[in-house]
Amino acid sequence: MENIIKILLNTFIPLFVAMDVFAILPIFMSLTADIPKIQTQAIIRDSILTALIVGLLFVALGEAIFNILGITSDDFKIAGGLILLIFAISDLIRHDELRKPSGRVGVVPIGVPLIVGPAVLTTTLVLVDHYGIVPTIISFILNLLIVWISFINAERIINLFGKGTIGGISKIMALLLASIAVMMIRLGITNIIQGNIRP
Repeated sequence: MENIIKILLNTFIPLFVAMDVFAILPIFMSLTADIPKIQTQAIIRDSILTALIVGLLFVALGEAIFNILGITSDDFKIAGGLILLIFAISDLIRHDELRKPSGRVGVVPIGVPLIVGPAVLTTTLVLVDHYGIVPTIISFILNLLIVWISFINAERIINLFGKGTIGGISKIMALLLASIAVMMIRLGITNIIQGNIRP
């Protein structure tokens, strides 16, 4: 039981950091500011459903993509870690420019790429390889549940913490994402080196 909880935490936390609900909330609020409540609820439903479908499809097809392209899990750890590191540094340096969406609200850009973007997809595939598909999917769904609850209570959360505090927490999430990225790169390089020195 203790081991299961540890695995769930190890999959939940990286996805929570990569999804970064604190960065999404202010954008969601600005996109739905002039939209009636009933329509906003429909947007929330469509966004979460889109994010769920895209995430699960990516998990299902990830291994097949690896096999077709001849990519090893360690190759993906290094490449994924580098991509996450770039996203994290971009968030820290120019957060508003990176996350500012364009186009219509709804499925795009809230569902994809704000909720489930490259950082989340990359993290998901690495976690599936490292911890297995079941705990990763459970953690992914739990994170989507948090986003859904946050969207429903967006105005209350922003008023409670303030935009400055939310922005500060988002920066901390970006720093944690950078740390996770470095860990992925380290694991990938270590595994490749160990694999090559074995007799």
